[in-house]
Amino acid sequence: MFKWIIRRKRVRIVRRRRARKPRKQSKKTKEELAKYREAARELALRRLEYFNQFYGFKWNRIFIKAQVSRWGSCSAKGNINFNYKIALLPLKLSDYIIVHELCHLGEFNHSEKFWDLVARTVPDWKKCRAELRRNEKFYIENVVSAS
Repeated sequence: MFKWIIRRKRVRIVRRRRARKPRKQSKKTKEELAKYREAARELALRRLEYFNQFYGFKWNRIFIKAQVSRWGSCSAKGNINFNYKIALLPLKLSDYIIVHELCHLGEFNHSEKFWDLVARTVPDWKKCRAELRRNEKFYIENVVSAS
């Protein structure tokens, strides 16, 4: 086998193991998590209602989760999931994430039509996406300790 294939498989295995490790949380951390989740829910609902004025989509339920490696997701049933850390991001980035998931209700893929939908309300979506990708590890791991 090629060395790069073996290296890639090892990286995947390590990432899976890290994602599976349960994290111990103190009582204080659980209380903080509940506070952040509530703030994220309020932000998500407020911003979804605002941006949906431009789209007119219908969603089923909104979930706020403590995901390890995702900012959000959208199901075929119309459920939208967000990471609680969207409440701790700069508003520009959280708006991008919220609009991104909202637009999946119209286009359930990442086609050109999908990105045109996103561009309606977030014209600089490429910059936002690049910033999230460039600083994703920092935002995912450190944003709570910074607040």
